[in-house]
Amino acid sequence: MPHKALFIDRDGIVNVDHGYVWKIEDFEFSNGILSLLKLFQDEGYLLFIITNQSGIGRGYYSEDDFQILTKWMLETLKKEGIAIQGVYHCPHTPDDKCQCRKPETGLIEQASEAYPINLKDSWMIGDKESDIQLAHNAGVENTIYIGDKNISDATLSFHSVRECKNYFQDNQDRILSKVTDK
Repeated sequence: MPHKALFIDRDGIVNVDHGYVWKIEDFEFSNGILSLLKLFQDEGYLLFIITNQSGIGRGYYSEDDFQILTKWMLETLKKEGIAIQGVYHCPHTPDDKCQCRKPETGLIEQASEAYPINLKDSWMIGDKESDIQLAHNAGVENTIYIGDKNISDATLSFHSVRECKNYFQDNQDRILSKVTDK
């Protein structure tokens, strides 16, 4: 039976985007992200991190650097009771014209190959228009934009992760529970 999923961008959503974050000492969880992830997880969503990491392709840091930080992040989340099913990343630059760089659908396709996912009942949270476009391109109907731009095709928009968390905390019975596996 397909699962509903929450696809989350990393830089700007899971962590504060300080620009090409690849060192543990530079990684700072966004205010409210742990509670938000727990809300979705408690409602039966599988959690996936979907992230462009062009710093690898640009030579700012290596694939190994990214994997070291990712392992630390996943272990830290696990200690908080949060299970991330997978982290899918694109190491390419925009000039590479790959199929995995958002808004292309390759990263969600990788997750869907590894897990049976009901994309229609899933959510995507991102801080860039490419995150919202990726969701629409992949068939994820529920999107959340976090930031200060006006992204008109996002289902919901918030200025911060904390504001998003508060909204879902106050409305989870009405919003998250109504989406059911089909």
